[in-house]
Amino acid sequence: MRKETILITGGAGFIGSHLIERLIKKGYFALCLDNFNDYYDPKFKEKNILSLIENPNFKLIRGDILDVDLLHNIFSGKLLNTDPGHGTQKSRPTKVVHLAAMAGVRSSIASPAIYVDVDVKGTVNLLEMAKEYNTKHFIFASSSSVYGINKKTPFSEDDPVDLQVSPYATAKRAAELYCKTYHNLYGIPVTILRFFTVYGERQRPDMAIRKFVKLIMKNKPIPMFGDGSSIRDYTYIDDCIDCISKAIEKPTDCEIINIGSGRKITLKQLIEVLQKISGRKITIQKLGEQTGDVPVTYADISKAERLLDYKPRVTIEEGVRRFFEWYKKEFE
Repeated sequence: MRKETILITGGAGFIGSHLIERLIKKGYFALCLDNFNDYYDPKFKEKNILSLIENPNFKLIRGDILDVDLLHNIFSGKLLNTDPGHGTQKSRPTKVVHLAAMAGVRSSIASPAIYVDVDVKGTVNLLEMAKEYNTKHFIFASSSSVYGINKKTPFSEDDPVDLQVSPYATAKRAAELYCKTYHNLYGIPVTILRFFTVYGERQRPDMAIRKFVKLIMKNKPIPMFGDGSSIRDYTYIDDCIDCISKAIEKPTDCEIINIGSGRKITLKQLIEVLQKISGRKITIQKLGEQTGDVPVTYADISKAERLLDYKPRVTIEEGVRRFFEWYKKEFE
């Protein structure tokens, strides 16, 4: 008996493609909606899902969350009506994992309006569909950036979140509030997952670890913004996917849950790990602070442990080692 159909927006991306692989292994039918925009080279996304294209439990929909007509066709099941053995009732997505977004703190400072269109309006479009088609569970991918300049550490889901420092972070917070509002108005079960610096194989090209590894492999200096004391909570992709898949199977009424490693790593420490794993001497290019960056992200993961039996297992050393192996295989 096939499990339910799940819609994954942004499903061809870094986190989405890993999640779809996991869901298919669990017996779900995965609907992947992605617009393959040019924020980074779309060929990376095409490669992410190449092994999935022929899988009978996978369907790719090239489209945009701003296209309301397309969303109606997806949520009503019309797009799958002609698939053998997969009629309207079965093909209608019963759960949504909403990962699609315009990403990037610095890009949002340069072009804030598109973040309102995609990250806020796109989320509202999906919530409207969830309301109209009685979606059983709506999982929203938020970000640790919503905590902004939060002096109390580790960051807890109950902390005030009034000091965002980028349009990206503000858009994510606004989308969180819309999720809560739709739960309050229409009773849609909502789980909001705040991701803390997820890294690993297929990571976006603009993210720090991938950028650093690329430069290291070319024997070029890596940029260090500030004095290297900035702190991040790095979450390995497998741990992140473990938590999302558990969230899918344990719907909450309306909860915000941090997804991190629960460990602090300074930028200097990260560079030391990269040097150790790569076996190469790293040259550092010292730069000033970046607008929109926060000094620290650090997750209190006790709620995820309690509600989702979340147990992050991969250390930064092991995660970076795995990433190096993947990168060398793919690009060297």
